[in-house]
Amino acid sequence: MKIVFHNTKSEYLEIVSLGDLDNIHQTFKKFSSIKGPFKVKIFAINESISAHQLSKLKSHFEEINICSLCIYSNNRNTILSGNSLRIDSKFVKEQEVKNKLLLLNAKKKDDILQEGTVRSGERISSNGNLCIIGDVNPGAIVSAKKNIYVWGKLLGIAIAGKGGNKNAYIASLYLNPLQLRIADVIAIGPKDKPKNYYPEIAVIDQKTIIIKPHIIETKN
Repeated sequence: MKIVFHNTKSEYLEIVSLGDLDNIHQTFKKFSSIKGPFKVKIFAINESISAHQLSKLKSHFEEINICSLCIYSNNRNTILSGNSLRIDSKFVKEQEVKNKLLLLNAKKKDDILQEGTVRSGERISSNGNLCIIGDVNPGAIVSAKKNIYVWGKLLGIAIAGKGGNKNAYIASLYLNPLQLRIADVIAIGPKDKPKNYYPEIAVIDQKTIIIKPHIIETKN
């Protein structure tokens, strides 16, 4: 079974393979800190998933901000289980499910998910969005044609909107870079370290890069 997360606001896309529905806490942990809402699609090829298993999975989805949930499967038991839980479930032929996954994988190639620290001297570049679960150390350079998300400390150089996209942005849990660049606008990092540990976002405002709190919406 594969689960596709698509962030409608940032076009962030991640495809997760789940072979064990009883051990999925770590899979969802990282998505709880990434801003939604998410569109979620479940692809189950030749897999019979019970209503109990789907109910368990659905409870995890309720902990993150999702706006839609859909199941695609060629197994009628899986479709019946989904419908019993009022999940939009569509029966499709095996090849059609595979074709949908191939299309999504092609889109995903533009986005990169990096898990772990980006060390001094390393460079990571993305033709789409770049999401880093870890720190970006001084001396490291990260760049993307779209947005950059660093769920850790951003201490190196970050370049977003490489193709000239002035609406791109750079977000981090701890924003203290050596240099930021969005499109053709450059800013040197602040001399003082951030006083508070909360997410911040760098955007272009009137031809200048500004840094402001990154408010993550949560359910009441």
